[in-house]
Amino acid sequence: MTYRKRIVDELLARKLRGKGAVLIEGPKWCGKTTTAEQQAASVIYMDDPVTKDQNILMSQINPKRLLAGPAPRLIDEWQLAPKLWDAIRFEVDHRGHLGQFILTGSSVPPSTAEIAHSGTGRFGFLMMRTMSLFETGDSNGQVSLKELFEGAKDIDGVSDIDDERLAFLVCRGGWPQSIDMEMDVALDQGRDYLRSVVRFDVNRVDGITKAEDKVTRLLRSYARNQGCQVPNALLAKDIGSSDETVASYLNALNRLFVIDDMPAWNPNLRSKTAIRSTSTRYFGDSSLACAALRLGPNDLVNDLKTFGFMLETLCVHDLRVYADSLDGEVFHYRDKEGLECDAVIHLRNGKYGLVEIKLGADSLVEEGASNLLRLADKIDVSTMNSPSFLMVLVGIGHYAYRRPDGVLVVPINCLRN
Repeated sequence: MTYRKRIVDELLARKLRGKGAVLIEGPKWCGKTTTAEQQAASVIYMDDPVTKDQNILMSQINPKRLLAGPAPRLIDEWQLAPKLWDAIRFEVDHRGHLGQFILTGSSVPPSTAEIAHSGTGRFGFLMMRTMSLFETGDSNGQVSLKELFEGAKDIDGVSDIDDERLAFLVCRGGWPQSIDMEMDVALDQGRDYLRSVVRFDVNRVDGITKAEDKVTRLLRSYARNQGCQVPNALLAKDIGSSDETVASYLNALNRLFVIDDMPAWNPNLRSKTAIRSTSTRYFGDSSLACAALRLGPNDLVNDLKTFGFMLETLCVHDLRVYADSLDGEVFHYRDKEGLECDAVIHLRNGKYGLVEIKLGADSLVEEGASNLLRLADKIDVSTMNSPSFLMVLVGIGHYAYRRPDGVLVVPINCLRN
């Protein structure tokens, strides 16, 4: 059993203990069905070519028949028969037991016209992103975020990754099927995914036909501005379109999990510093950002500035995967004075950690540590917790260690949840 199955199994099992049904969401190709099968006691594949037409017809005539089977029952590609949603809600109410159904399907959501009830209180939702470096086996996991939040002070780790390998991992991304592929073939996965989105999915998601060239230009502009808090107006100007068109296209890309913006963090500060509230632009997987700009590993190695931006996307992605497993979220901080923090991991219990992301080099680590210490000094610890840790997360670095000032330096391929 891979680590991905263990961690998502635990999250899915927890959701099933609290809800009658769980909908697993996320991009295509991220293994939603395979993961759900680990928990399911029975399965119906709605898109089975042999029974697809009969399944859809039965969902309209007698949906209860499709729901019969040992629980939890997995309904794969459920969006082919949207009426099943209300039927599942009804069954959950009348069976009186939790953990009855698991729903998986395409990242293109179904039409809501055939859904009468929201399912509030009956359905739980589980976001499944692509795989982190620890899940793909590219991180040794010698530094645990969970242990840091539990109070661990001493860390120890050794990294053997070089710039060429890291550049490949950034361009490859976390697609499960790419893990054991040859390098050139593995790099095709993100490119092919983005091509499929542009040509087909972005139109299907809301039924609105979009200009393929504009979607492509928007993705390129988005990739150039990731990690920044740029308004739609700037993106619209960049691609020669209207704000309304850009907003519509971004909404579709968000629903497809291609983009995954990071909200702003608003701590209690001792001063009255104005905090920027605009979300930070990010792709859902670093391979998509590279594909949008047509970048390969050699391009990153030869352009360290761009390499740093793409690495930030990979690191933010991995932090989100780890935070999900710890019942937390990841935010960004920036104030009017220009002080930033790339990632704030905030758990539901109120604990949080501050993270700066750097490609490597002593000068960049020093800069990141200085920013973290300045932000930590601003936080009003009389009204909220002190940060559990301050961390400079680096792409290239030989060791994981604690500096004399208390700031942690951790290579991304030493980190786990």
